[in-house]
Amino acid sequence: MYLKGKIAIITGGARGIGRAIAEGLANEGVRIVIADVKGAEGAAKEIEQKGFEAIGVRADVSSEQDTQRMAEDAIKAFETIDILVNNAGITSLIPGPFEKISVNEWQKVMDVNVMGMFLCCRAVIGEMRKKREGRIINIASGMPFKGSPYLLHYTTSKGAVVAFTRALAKELGSDNILVNAIAPGLTLSDGIMANEVVFKQLREVSVKTRTLARDQYPEDLVGAVKFFAGSGSSFITGQTLLVDGGGYFH
Repeated sequence: MYLKGKIAIITGGARGIGRAIAEGLANEGVRIVIADVKGAEGAAKEIEQKGFEAIGVRADVSSEQDTQRMAEDAIKAFETIDILVNNAGITSLIPGPFEKISVNEWQKVMDVNVMGMFLCCRAVIGEMRKKREGRIINIASGMPFKGSPYLLHYTTSKGAVVAFTRALAKELGSDNILVNAIAPGLTLSDGIMANEVVFKQLREVSVKTRTLARDQYPEDLVGAVKFFAGSGSSFITGQTLLVDGGGYFH
């Protein structure tokens, strides 16, 4: 019952992991704001057709203007913001040696995966501080824990998510705003499924190295998001939970 009536922004929420999170929270009575570069309004309408409350906002998380408008639209529609799920990220990358990564490609990954998280947090923090309550959940990755090679820009950006989560939790603790992260393994999201190179090269290895030797799906992350958004995690902040089927133990 804690989640019923709460307002959640899910970035990258039109498909894949973000969509699964949006629908999972909606099932708990959360009112949903889907923010995405495309498909946000259509995804929101599909959630509404299931009897839930949702709006879609077109937003590029690497744009300061877009993230500010995202927060404003959420408040305009639902009066406040309780939960932010920073899920938007770049997955359409081709594995290769780090010296082959162009400066432009490196910058693009950092702009979306790191700057986007920073801008989204900054956009919602005023509303959360005003209420002295809020939950920020960042989607990281298991890759920086393993030191995964050949996707160095992606791995580095997700390592930054973990560091950002810890540092921001310290800053916002006195405001009763909890900041945590979830680190999935290779998840068969729409983006990964569309990336044939990553799908073929990494899927089999990921499954073989897991304790639970099966594919990981977006729905496997929903429970962890509900936990960090709900009352059961009210004394937990600055943590990163690996949800990877036992692919990495630390």
